[in-house]
Amino acid sequence: MTFLSPWWLLTLLPVVALAVVYVLQRRRQSSYAVRFASLPMLERLVPRRPRWRRHLPAALLLLALASLGLAAGRPQAELQVPRENATVIVTVDVSLSMEATDVEPNRLEAAQDAAVEFVEGLPEGFNVGVVTFSGNVTVAAPPTADRAAAVEALEDLDLDTRTAIGEGVFTSLDQVARMAERNGEEQVPAHVVLLSDGTNTVGRTPAQAAEAATAAGVPVSTIAYGTAEGTVMAEGQLVPVPVDEATLATLATDTGGTAYTARSGDELAEVYDDIRSSIGFRAEDVELTRWLAVLGLLLGLVAAGLSLRWFARFP
Repeated sequence: MTFLSPWWLLTLLPVVALAVVYVLQRRRQSSYAVRFASLPMLERLVPRRPRWRRHLPAALLLLALASLGLAAGRPQAELQVPRENATVIVTVDVSLSMEATDVEPNRLEAAQDAAVEFVEGLPEGFNVGVVTFSGNVTVAAPPTADRAAAVEALEDLDLDTRTAIGEGVFTSLDQVARMAERNGEEQVPAHVVLLSDGTNTVGRTPAQAAEAATAAGVPVSTIAYGTAEGTVMAEGQLVPVPVDEATLATLATDTGGTAYTARSGDELAEVYDDIRSSIGFRAEDVELTRWLAVLGLLLGLVAAGLSLRWFARFP
């Protein structure tokens, strides 16, 4: 928490002084009562009440004053505020390595199920597009608020040879730019979520893509999907298809995104849930002055009400 007018926090000093005076006064009264009255007489003269009742109104009043003093300093805190709109491009690797069965039933089907659930759970005001890449890159569904188009694209994926991770990012950035142009804006809030299970083998490099994404102000969150034991059958031979986690992590870090790994369908679903939560909110400095002022007023009213009810006087 920070304060826009910190010097006004000096108004808390009288509140602290008042609290000290109250404590000293209560001790003095207790000492005086014990000195000049016998305990049996006090028990007959003073009705039995819980001790906390004597102090609660004063404590609430002091809290009310402290809250108002904090409000005078104009505090602000960084809070997670829901986004009203954004563009999300789901970029999916459809290279032949996605046939590997180290993830049940295979990498592709598990990825499809998790991606569909991710898209359907995004806020209604978001535009969602789908880009697929192997050796070639395809805009399977341009970004739109229509979830059905993105879901249909994710459910109808065709595999092909080679892996062009960098080109997948460049095409995704192009879709974000077109969305901004369509809205008549220079830039729109956007995020690329890229899932891949292999190494870049063709086209521009992930490093070049990271530079372009950084320049465009679009974070790329990556999901390294699969296990080190993944294999596929190619020309009658079993070919290992391990995940290049390091390259994907660098791509995410360099663009301000988050790098994830998922070695099962359940892990992938959890990753998408986490990404959805992070994309759906933005950090924003929110001033808390009015809330603290209202809190101070309510505490003061409660203190006055309790004091009137219990002691027929204000605290």
